[in-house]
Amino acid sequence: MTENWIEIEVKIPAEGVDLVCACLNDLGCGGVVVEEKDLDTFVPPSYELEADRDYHIKAYFPEPENVECWRVELEGHLQAMVSLVQGKSPVLLETRKVKDEAWAENWKQHFHSFRVGQHLVFKPTWEESRVEPGDIIINIDPGMAFGTGTHPTTRLCLESLDRILADGISAARVLDVGTGSGILAMAAAALGAQTVLGCDVDETACEVARRNVALNGLTDRIRISGRPLSEIDEQSDIVLANILAEENVRLAPELIRCLKKGGWLILSGILIEKEALIEKGFSSFPLTSATISRLEDWACFTFRKKD
Repeated sequence: MTENWIEIEVKIPAEGVDLVCACLNDLGCGGVVVEEKDLDTFVPPSYELEADRDYHIKAYFPEPENVECWRVELEGHLQAMVSLVQGKSPVLLETRKVKDEAWAENWKQHFHSFRVGQHLVFKPTWEESRVEPGDIIINIDPGMAFGTGTHPTTRLCLESLDRILADGISAARVLDVGTGSGILAMAAAALGAQTVLGCDVDETACEVARRNVALNGLTDRIRISGRPLSEIDEQSDIVLANILAEENVRLAPELIRCLKKGGWLILSGILIEKEALIEKGFSSFPLTSATISRLEDWACFTFRKKD
């Protein structure tokens, strides 16, 4: 992993924090802090923001070869976000180089063991956890990749995956698109999938995911790949995509192509206000009507591909 990072500070009204964090992640951000409170996943905080105030976001990017050109490009992306926050553009206040990666460790105080379903337990590597009979323990160290599982988008995916596999459905192959720290890929394997492919175009995420997979002794069933979705030619029984609504729609043809007939498609990372976008974007494909689950401001769509 890189040792040199660029820290940027952005000022944004509360109403735009969620989407700006998500957009910064799409631009290659390695971590986000809002008002000195660390976020544990790829988008917004789980606490309430004060609607009538501005917030300062600090985001961390691997140092580019040409910092000045990169800054100009970044400012262009920030200005393009004006339509997302009702006419109030994010303001880039500062950029500076940082070498100390200690910032990426601070969020650990907020990440604790948690349970999904009856027996699946996720545990940070630095914490002891009480184990009940029949529990399946997955150790996770997200490092500088996004995804500890506590964010609503990830929990919704995990719950949908657990429901499908708990019903005894045979899932020989699972594809996890945008695998991040590998949490969904590992959950699929722990719940019975025979083989899992986790793909992510971010090499840092791939490195972290591979480390977590090895930590849990799952290298025989899980492969982590940096290939883009367009280069994956095998079909899977379950396809997971915990990414933004717009990206889900953009990748829809590839997601459907990678899904077997009768297979399950689980889409998350979707703000409730974007549900109509997903419904429209996937309406032309041979899918059953979606089951939609919601948590806080987020939605998860579970489709099935028609035979």
